[in-house]
Amino acid sequence: MSEDNLLLRGRGIGRRAPNSDRWLLRDISIDICSGERLAVVGPSGSGKSLLLRALALLDGIDAGEIELRLQHPASRGVPNHRRDVVYLHQRPALFEGTVESNLQKPFSLKIHRNRSYDRDRVLELLRAVGRDDSFLRKTNEQLSGGEAQITALIRAIQLEPAVLLLDEPTAALDQETAAAAERLVNAWLKHGQHARAMVLVSHDLSQAERMSDRVLEIRDGRLEGNAGE
Repeated sequence: MSEDNLLLRGRGIGRRAPNSDRWLLRDISIDICSGERLAVVGPSGSGKSLLLRALALLDGIDAGEIELRLQHPASRGVPNHRRDVVYLHQRPALFEGTVESNLQKPFSLKIHRNRSYDRDRVLELLRAVGRDDSFLRKTNEQLSGGEAQITALIRAIQLEPAVLLLDEPTAALDQETAAAAERLVNAWLKHGQHARAMVLVSHDLSQAERMSDRVLEIRDGRLEGNAGE
């Protein structure tokens, strides 16, 4: 593997349970390269979501280090890391208001001050998952669980991150919409103007194999197999 293509690297990542010596993640090393589609599978409670949250620097780690483009977060700042490495929770949190106001919200944050909401781009993304502009007028309270996931997926993709971390992104979607969401993610990865990669956590092994070039298994907080190839 050439370091020129390396986007996100973790070395010896470890995290303990609060107020305990028990390790939730232990000695995890992983390389994620430009253009890569990586899936992480494993039983419930094995550490899949914890690993994604650690890579996004949403949770602290007790051992190891994480770099984006060979730069440590201390040199770039944690907000910059989180802007470029976006984690999408399987039960996404939405703000009060309409779908469109939720999609506009990130651009009010200081970290995105040099960017603006692109409604035409959003409509393009919506059409890809079988929705039109009427979907933008729906309120948070009117959304089903699947529609909330669609909203959160589009909210993440429109920010054009370097690495998209997806935690069971289609769990609440019907089969047709889930397939459209998969195509949306693949199109984002393939046609971007900048280097990018995707990491998927899924309980569905067939989905993991379908959406990835490499599948890693995690058990008891440890990755099995070679995470660097």
